Amino acid sequence: MAHVWLAEQWGSPDTWTFVEREVPSPGRGEVTIRVHAAGVNPADYKHVANPRPGLELPVPIGYEVAGELVELGPDTEIASGGGTPGDAVVAFRIRGGYATELTVPAADVFAKPARLADEEAANLLLAGSTAAQMLDVTRVAAGDTILVHGASGAVGVSILQQAAELDARVIGTASESSFARVRRFGGHPVAYGPGLADRVRAEANGPIAAALDTVGTEEAVEVSLALVADRDRIVTIVASERAKTEGFHAVAGAQPESAAFRDAVRPRLLQLAAEGRLQVPIARTYPLAEAPEALRFLAEGHPGGKLALLP
Repeated sequence: MAHVWLAEQWGSPDTWTFVEREVPSPGRGEVTIRVHAAGVNPADYKHVANPRPGLELPVPIGYEVAGELVELGPDTEIASGGGTPGDAVVAFRIRGGYATELTVPAADVFAKPARLADEEAANLLLAGSTAAQMLDVTRVAAGDTILVHGASGAVGVSILQQAAELDARVIGTASESSFARVRRFGGHPVAYGPGLADRVRAEANGPIAAALDTVGTEEAVEVSLALVADRDRIVTIVASERAKTEGFHAVAGAQPESAAFRDAVRPRLLQLAAEGRLQVPIARTYPLAEAPEALRFLAEGHPGGKLALLP
């Protein structure tokens, strides 16, 4: 038996239930994982706040975990090859990660980089694959100066590190209290608020090649449009309606092309993490039973790093 968080009705995490249920034995192409840490992301609560096409209640919560293999189905290997009970693994693009144990497709399970703690590994791939896609669709390349709105957040910090791998220069918006985090990962911080476009221009001292928006504010959209000439090099993960109206990119994991990209990029992100070139700052951990409290803290907006649930 395992404990798992379920959304049995549409609404906030306060309406979820923490239940005990049987874990199915893995069939061919599946593995069972004992969860050591579950990543905490805004998508965890946003995707069950209201009815969504193709999603039926009850919905098991959580898209990424780190843990250990308990059992493999017949003739089954994990995505990175091999796999035996006791191996440390990460899994991403799964359902039901807020659990003590679960059975998932082996194609979504990879060997965990040894240098990452469980809570870091459990938070690597959702933010990391989102960041990678934003850089990809805006064609960021060596020598570019780019603008990242929300550079101190989870996706922003991953963008900073992955942009450095591309030899791009990043100007990142943040509150002044978060400037040190932006600088730590190679960015040039500017404070959001009135006059943002002028501050970015002064910091850039040249053209802004692309703008990547992780916050979705009116300011972020307007400044991106004002500073980037080519709208094909602007992307958001929040302001999808403005993207439709203004003709720039909006990406989301539910889009088929986004899902395919994020699946494909997982091995590269894990390799970067294994080499110490992609880090995951952790702000807090919570017991699994306190998931709603963790999500309330996340919803406040500035946790200062990722959160993890520990069974």
